[in-house]
Amino acid sequence: MANDKVTIGNVEITSFTDGNLEMDLCDFFPSIPNENWNPYENYLTPEHGVRFNLGSFLIRSDGRTILVDTGMGGKPADAPETPWRELLDNLKAGGVSPEDIDMVVMTHLHRDHVGWNLLSRGGKYEPTFPKAHYWVSAGDWEFFSRPENLDLFDTTRTCVLPLKEMGIMELMDGEHALTSELTTLPTPGHTPGHMSIMVSSQGERGLIMGDAAHNQAQVHETDWCSRADIDHEQTRITRRALMERLEREGIVVASGHFPAPGFGRVVRLEGRRCWQGL
Repeated sequence: MANDKVTIGNVEITSFTDGNLEMDLCDFFPSIPNENWNPYENYLTPEHGVRFNLGSFLIRSDGRTILVDTGMGGKPADAPETPWRELLDNLKAGGVSPEDIDMVVMTHLHRDHVGWNLLSRGGKYEPTFPKAHYWVSAGDWEFFSRPENLDLFDTTRTCVLPLKEMGIMELMDGEHALTSELTTLPTPGHTPGHMSIMVSSQGERGLIMGDAAHNQAQVHETDWCSRADIDHEQTRITRRALMERLEREGIVVASGHFPAPGFGRVVRLEGRRCWQGL
């Protein structure tokens, strides 16, 4: 992957992917009329759909090796082939073993961000990253672990609850310091406890954005919500404020769902806010 690594001061961020997910445009953005996408055709597939990179980011900071989000994960042996489940192979190709990871941080608890948390062997779950503790926002844990939500978000049962039972899950809330250079930034709406991660080192800054936006069009169209956003009004408030800040402060962004490797900045061209890849 070209340009798959950036440095923010002393912090190194490497982009990895678990594959891609494609969806029908009207299905994923049901409230946005098709014609509104005309200025953004270059952000769509030739079939007029949306394609999402299933991105994860490996961060090296303060001697720690931190994996942010774990992709869609594997599949049962009898399931159809999928365009994902590539993360572990890609980490290996990048010289990273599961034992190298000492922290896993989840921006939120949707399926495509927790899929490789655990492996099932002999009917028992084992942590995919055996030396790591797994960090989850308190807001998302409270929401996704409610009995009435476990059927709606069934991967909570298979990819998150066992972490708690194993004693390797840690909760984070508010602006939580992960290292001296990494701090969680609450960006709620997409999920109640959605977190981005602010990187600050040697006077430079970057942001691991999570799902505050799914498509580059939303950098300008901050009111556009997807069916995956749980609280649409809060999502709009969060995304509007975040994009304004990213533009104003020139912060380097790592976006897991924008085209890989997902590094860029929010800039203004001809009166419109837009995504500019690095």
